[in-house]
Amino acid sequence: MTPRRTPALMLQGTGSDVGKSLLAAGLCRLFSRRGLAVRPFKPQNMSNNAAVTADGGEIGRAQALQARACGVAPHSDMNPVLLKPQSDTGAQVVVQGRVLGTATAADYHALKPTLLPAVLESFRRLSGGADLVIVEGAGSAAEVNLRAADIANMGFAMAADLPVVLVGDIDRGGVIASLVGTHALLPEAERGRLKGYLINKFRGDVSLFTPALDIIAARTGMPCLGVLPWFADAARLPAEDAASLGGASAGRGIRIAVPRLSRIANFDDFDPLAAEADVELLMVAAGQPLPVCDVVILPGSKSTIADLAFFRAQGWDVDLRAHLRRGGRVVGICAGFQMLGRRVSDPLGVEGPADAVADGLGLLDIETEMAGDKVLSEVAGDWQGVAVSGYEMHMGRTRGPDCARPMLTLAGQPDGAVSADGLVQGCYLHGLFASDPFRAGFLGRGGGVAYETQVDAVLDRLADHLETHVEVERLWEIAGGR
Repeated sequence: MTPRRTPALMLQGTGSDVGKSLLAAGLCRLFSRRGLAVRPFKPQNMSNNAAVTADGGEIGRAQALQARACGVAPHSDMNPVLLKPQSDTGAQVVVQGRVLGTATAADYHALKPTLLPAVLESFRRLSGGADLVIVEGAGSAAEVNLRAADIANMGFAMAADLPVVLVGDIDRGGVIASLVGTHALLPEAERGRLKGYLINKFRGDVSLFTPALDIIAARTGMPCLGVLPWFADAARLPAEDAASLGGASAGRGIRIAVPRLSRIANFDDFDPLAAEADVELLMVAAGQPLPVCDVVILPGSKSTIADLAFFRAQGWDVDLRAHLRRGGRVVGICAGFQMLGRRVSDPLGVEGPADAVADGLGLLDIETEMAGDKVLSEVAGDWQGVAVSGYEMHMGRTRGPDCARPMLTLAGQPDGAVSADGLVQGCYLHGLFASDPFRAGFLGRGGGVAYETQVDAVLDRLADHLETHVEVERLWEIAGGR
């Protein structure tokens, strides 16, 4: 007898940013609350927001959030192929948590078919310990020009024999055409995998949309499995795509500015600050000056040397020195820390051309050299007597006199550097602002948001939202549950 397949359901979108990641997280929490062992899976992701996994690899932050929704630790099998853009045409390729190399868009298209076995291996391994797998596609299901080598959407669904539910975003307009057009573009065999659709981000009177459901059914034969009203609390969960970054949080009081680097990475570092009622977090777009504020934080980047040039091209180096003359503080996280030094070199071409060298901003007496081995580790430590924890994810090694004044102690070792006047500091630890005691000390006051508790509360509200507006039992049946 053929072994029964682990129930699994794949969410594919009519386009990017339709809410697949959020809906997958909500379904993970919903079914986990019913006592099922649920696991998230995304065959291919493209994001510079990554998380360190329990097995020492890295995956997209969205899958890490989905794992949290399931109540389990992130694992590299949850996102076996991760692309981390380093330029407009090239990306670092991470396979099963480890860096495979870099590739141009054309090179990666040729590489994709060779990655399918690893993707299926990870899916089978993950399924073996699950009662249900929630699978998330990437971009649009109807990118038919890329179908021949697809491992992200229908290519994977066909190879793994999965049912698919389409997700459309009504907030951006054209949802009827998006759903009908996606269905029409797919070959007949792939259309057969479509078991229904969800309408996401609805605002207004849902009864006015009823005629549209009949039109979609007549054109596609697909049933509607739910029309989800706008979920405002989504803004309280970590975002994966830099395109979703807003200009400013609503708080008033302490002003913190973060320049949006061209290859900004791990920008969810700043979500806990945005959650604070007395913090005004300003994400500064290209072409805009750094504002008068209390703190400037230089974020992570997938390409330090390239983003140093980008930083200077905006005139932010001049703004930063003016900020320091006013007595403002400067903090650098990971690549942002590296940029604050005197020099950054990349002899092996880890992030770009080999033997590249760039002058840093010169605000810390340190130098960084990119190395071949990537540091990937979850770590805990201390900041001025306050416990901190997070993860390191970098390929640079930083040394210099200011390292004698480390910002942190991590696993008993010094990390980072502080300037002689104490106004400039940096470290390699991502996630440190999620520590409530550290954040309170950094902001110079007590209390504030219990950030990790807030994230879990939002995931529960998201699950409640889906329970109300989605035909959950039909989804379970479609997935193969009984």
